[in-house]
Amino acid sequence: MYNGSLARHSLTKRPLLVAGSRGWMNPRYTLAILGCLGMIIEYSQRVNLSVAIVAMVKPLNASNNSREEFCPENLNYTTPDDGGFEWDRWTQGLVLGAFFWGYATTNLLGGRASEYLGGKAVFGMGLVISSLLTLLSPPFAKSSVQLFILNRGLLGAAQGVTFPSMNTMLAAWFLPLERAKFTTIVFSGYQLGTVIGMLVSGWLASTTFLGGWPATFYVFGVAGIVWAFAWCILVYERPEDHPGLSPERLMKLKGQQGAMKGAKTVSVRWHPILTSLPFWGLVLVSFGNDYGFYTLLTELPTYLHDVQHYNLASNGLISSLPYFLMWVWSYIWAGIVVTLSKREKLSILNVRRISTAIGLWGPMCGLLVCAGLQCQAEVALTMLCVGGMFSGAVHSGYLCSHQDMAPNLAGTLLGFANTFGAVTGIIAPAVTGYIVANIPSLWAWRVVFLIACVIYLVTTTFYLIVATAEVQPWNDPEEYL
Repeated sequence: MYNGSLARHSLTKRPLLVAGSRGWMNPRYTLAILGCLGMIIEYSQRVNLSVAIVAMVKPLNASNNSREEFCPENLNYTTPDDGGFEWDRWTQGLVLGAFFWGYATTNLLGGRASEYLGGKAVFGMGLVISSLLTLLSPPFAKSSVQLFILNRGLLGAAQGVTFPSMNTMLAAWFLPLERAKFTTIVFSGYQLGTVIGMLVSGWLASTTFLGGWPATFYVFGVAGIVWAFAWCILVYERPEDHPGLSPERLMKLKGQQGAMKGAKTVSVRWHPILTSLPFWGLVLVSFGNDYGFYTLLTELPTYLHDVQHYNLASNGLISSLPYFLMWVWSYIWAGIVVTLSKREKLSILNVRRISTAIGLWGPMCGLLVCAGLQCQAEVALTMLCVGGMFSGAVHSGYLCSHQDMAPNLAGTLLGFANTFGAVTGIIAPAVTGYIVANIPSLWAWRVVFLIACVIYLVTTTFYLIVATAEVQPWNDPEEYL
């Protein structure tokens, strides 16, 4: 397979190969940038509901007990117009969590499918279906809450394949020392997508454009369809398939990725995988990181609106601040660790450990401070922003470990771990909705934050103990004894 691929690069194509394999427009950056854009659109489609739901739902009457615990209204607060939907807190939790019921079902399937069918096809198809379902969201919501919940579940199922399929492509295209850099470029799209999704959704929902909140679905749905054309035309499945990759670069890539089996799909031996402590470290840290992330992702706009009394337009801006800082920090941190690892100041394993510790214990500390606050809105927002910022380091941490441990099965491993992480998207909104509905406001959010802190602490500690950057024997079942 490898020799045949090199034979296709004739001397007559050499100028194209050289020009296409250098600089920022080389095929690796094309993949990374379009992958990042895909993540931006996907997360915009995912988070828009967290902001739009404030405009969709009629304000609820708080009980006297809960109002005694509310912070005083500030100058940023204005009462929103009545929405058209009478959904109580429990129903809102079901609507927000429905996405993750579908998301949890397809991660493992997406990882394995990408290893058979190719990451490009699976990633692209997932986002196209997600975009179509996003366009259908407003009429489904207006029809019935049950149909809207079904729509959000199907949307989650479509997006569940995207992270594992992208991980398969990253393992094939980038060397171990490059993974922190390019994984950060691609996966930082979900942070930037959260920022854009919340900002644009907050603005659209406060206008009359296309009916207000329905515009938050129409705009991002159309964006996904447009992106799909560029993805199909410009991105190639594997390095050896790209006509613009130089033979020198291809030889270097193949030579340093000896653990990769090329276009060949390897079988999975589950027993050695499921008895591997480093693998379970990945699963647990995925669970911990996602629980904290999804708690903020789905509930932060509600917290800012109900407790701190920010108006709808400010809500989208303020809710997006932690994710904007997370995006910026992810690039800064990736640059630091890549430089240190290239200078042999840090091993790849220590890069993964330190990055993961900063990425999960940082937000844990921020939430811990928030749990002890009274009505100090500025301090709470600062802590949420700083904690969210530090979580951007995970792109150089455990999110690269799947590629380190088993590049042949990178999609399958991430799919399995992400399934457990996706379950937190179901649990977090349901737990938060139940606690907020039954405990006075400030105390409710203290409990929500403390639960996330405990999960952060336990799962991260376990990962740090068992983590490895070595290729595992079960990466190649044909050689595994």
